[in-house]
Amino acid sequence: MCGIAAILAGTTAPAPVDHGELLCMREHMRSRGPDGAGAWLSDDGRVGLAHRRLAILDLSEAGAQPMASACGRLHIVFNGEIYNHRALRSELEQQGSHFRSHSDTEVILELYRRHGPAMLDRLRGMFAIVLWDEDRQGMLLARDHFGIKPLYVADDGITLRAASQVKALLAGGGVATDADPAGHAGFFLWGHVPEPHTLYAAIRPLAAGSWMWAGVDGRRDHGRFFDLGAEMAAARPATDDGQTLRDALAESVRLHLESDVPVGVFLSSGLDSTTLAALTTEAAAIPPQTVTLGFKEFIGTARDEVPLAEQVARAYGTRHQTCWITAADFTQARRQLLADMDQPSVDGVNTWLVARAARQTGLKVALSGLGGDELFAGYNNFTTVPALRRRVAACSAPPAFGRLVRRMTAPWIGRLTSPKAAGLLEYGGSWGGAYLLRRALFMPWELDRVMDADMARAGLRRLAPLEALESAVANLPGDRLKLSALETSFYMRSQLLRDADWAGMAHSLEIRTPLVDVGLFRAVLPLIVGANPPGKLAMAAAARPPLPESILNRPKTGFFVPVAQWLGESGLRSWATTIHADHCKSAAHHD
Repeated sequence: MCGIAAILAGTTAPAPVDHGELLCMREHMRSRGPDGAGAWLSDDGRVGLAHRRLAILDLSEAGAQPMASACGRLHIVFNGEIYNHRALRSELEQQGSHFRSHSDTEVILELYRRHGPAMLDRLRGMFAIVLWDEDRQGMLLARDHFGIKPLYVADDGITLRAASQVKALLAGGGVATDADPAGHAGFFLWGHVPEPHTLYAAIRPLAAGSWMWAGVDGRRDHGRFFDLGAEMAAARPATDDGQTLRDALAESVRLHLESDVPVGVFLSSGLDSTTLAALTTEAAAIPPQTVTLGFKEFIGTARDEVPLAEQVARAYGTRHQTCWITAADFTQARRQLLADMDQPSVDGVNTWLVARAARQTGLKVALSGLGGDELFAGYNNFTTVPALRRRVAACSAPPAFGRLVRRMTAPWIGRLTSPKAAGLLEYGGSWGGAYLLRRALFMPWELDRVMDADMARAGLRRLAPLEALESAVANLPGDRLKLSALETSFYMRSQLLRDADWAGMAHSLEIRTPLVDVGLFRAVLPLIVGANPPGKLAMAAAARPPLPESILNRPKTGFFVPVAQWLGESGLRSWATTIHADHCKSAAHHD
């Protein structure tokens, strides 16, 4: 895990790579890699790669980056972990390859040397890759299947810049800070900035499961090695023989324990993290460290995770620590938290706090249950969104009538119930509209109240949220797959995974997600489209010995942090305006 930065100055660029800019980008990401730093410039000055290292695999200098191939023609910076690197290394050695380190980075170099970009789908892990190919005079950029690791690109066709964080690109000083209306409108719409946007028109995330080729001659090519919707649409049903699901889960956890430093577990009282704790204890050589957050505001309520999490820790013999968080802690940490937040998000506080607690125990790596709800239909959206769509669609109200009702009720309905209620008839009859009603922070007609009206309109035109949502489910059969695609492609990718990256890296902690794994996904997908699709209880049944009944029978509450209470507000909308204002202030600083 680390922070990476790269600059490619094409042949028509007025100047070679600015070494100072490259180092500014790198040093802005110091917390992502406190264990070492490196940089490389090509002989002609047209290519620069930089790296901050968090040493987890091959702690020696042999694993340092930027790394060159033995022939010296390939150079790479890489952020992430390749969990099947041992199997790939063994295969390559049988084919005659020789290695100078035990790192997964060198395996990527050798795979590319033999197979080019076709090697990307063979990588099982989380990754953002920038690789310079001297012979082809071009740069390969790639991002893992689900977008666990970020890679942001600013490319004017002449000079390309890339980095692990938006703020790192800004810190270099070479990227324009003109606003992207879709990024700003998207933040208020969702509570996070939806891909493929950022707050800045010049900066875009590389799409998950895709690669980009940038030549010094200005040529740009793009390709995909993984398409979530296509894989779902092509899935063929299978039946679990009672062992398939458990084996797939156990394998993913075992692979995610690949590390030369201890690996801990974020432990709540939910099925995802408790199952991971059980499987980790089964697979690990020594009992893992587990970490739970507790909040005084929740003691004695259903939202108090501590008693059940501590019960699970005792049951599986983990080395457990509960960290209690107060309003005063939040107030004290608030300024640093906002500074660490790479893109605005209303939902990253919990991850930032638990990552801090884990790092304070001495951990550099922790497993998170993120992704279990998306894969195993844990959210109530899996039932409420289809039900809402069916009910509203049955009304057969013409679109104009829905719009009229919304315009008439929007000014006052918020005093009685959720402001979203005004749009039930207008939005609720389609998959995209019903999902937007459930997940949106502000609805489209509310945006001009919290941001510039012209920017809101321009942003909504570019976002086209209903069209984007409908496109994600257009070719998918069944409610389960449709909701899984929506939650995975929108909420998980643009909010949960992004939050896990910046919030973990703020504390030099690598957060791994065994339930967001391409091998697990491909093993479970045939079961999901089969006659008895596995839910959360089927996932939890993988635990050995079984989870306590108090966990299995507990209603889902979600991992909740009382940010609104700490702010003296009734919800997260005011927190969103605070976050947005802070990021706009930061942007003005970089102008």
